[in-house]
Amino acid sequence: MLLGLFLLLVVIVMAWQANIIKKFLQTMISFGIPIAVMLFIIQGLYSPQNHTYVANLGFAKLGLEGLMYGGKLLVTLLVFMGSFYLFNKTIYSGELAAALIKSSLSDKGGYLILASLNVVPQMKRQLQVIKEAQEARGVQTGGSLLTRIKVFIPLMGPVILSSLIDTQERGMALELRGFDLKNVSKTSYIQVVDTKLDKLFRIGMLLFLIIVTAFSIYLKVRR
Repeated sequence: MLLGLFLLLVVIVMAWQANIIKKFLQTMISFGIPIAVMLFIIQGLYSPQNHTYVANLGFAKLGLEGLMYGGKLLVTLLVFMGSFYLFNKTIYSGELAAALIKSSLSDKGGYLILASLNVVPQMKRQLQVIKEAQEARGVQTGGSLLTRIKVFIPLMGPVILSSLIDTQERGMALELRGFDLKNVSKTSYIQVVDTKLDKLFRIGMLLFLIIVTAFSIYLKVRR
């Protein structure tokens, strides 16, 4: 758990350096509070690891071991979500794919990563366009939760179909540009410059990964 708290602190500092700390904390808090309540109730009251009880609620006892394990799970989830949020907000997917292809990744692998990262924002934009078109036709998209659900379900059909059509058109465009040709030098619209600072950062991240892995193994052996 100490390692998780340290990694969470590192992610928070990186979000502060990226000037997205406000939205980062809002997202983490809105996600962390309901997850924390759920984990502490389930693990604190009904975990089989509970041997030391800190409170008796009548219908169940609150165990210290369950609370500690729930806190460990919560920190792990927050680190994972915070890292993904930071990655999504600070890295341009096109530059990432270009850098990976430059680092000997295949063109198909780079395109697969690029398409995977863009599928959710693309569907979100398409959903907004279809929603505005429905509102222009007089369809009520606001109101109560039940009304929004009734409106949202019919919108998913056009969104999925338009995404499939867009994927097909993009694949045809890539084939016309010789994307699948062998032994042909290809150019990239995005040119990635690998600076000395980037190399030092990669070395530092590799050392950090080794240290974290060794520390995790040490904690498990110590137990």
